[in-house]
Amino acid sequence: MVRFDCRDEAAAVRFDELTAVAVREITELEPGTLVYATSVVDGEPLARVFYEVYRDRDAFRAHEEADHVRRFHALKDPLLTGTRVEFLTPGAAKGLP
Repeated sequence: MVRFDCRDEAAAVRFDELTAVAVREITELEPGTLVYATSVVDGEPLARVFYEVYRDRDAFRAHEEADHVRRFHALKDPLLTGTRVEFLTPGAAKGLP
């Protein structure tokens, strides 16, 4: 799970545009990425949260090393004031493989 905090409203708009492209590329090019869900945080219009589920660690590494993901990181980073990454270990759930 990753939380991104955008600098301002213009940065949030651009971040969302970049995210739409990245999600399309991830969907097309990454069979090992099982879930890549993006959200705006209620009550915090400059915050975004991504929930990501990968088939395994190799799929995660492939995601991080992919050209389209590296490009996304390079373009989005100047738009942000903060990023918080948390690795989760799944517990009881519905909808996960």
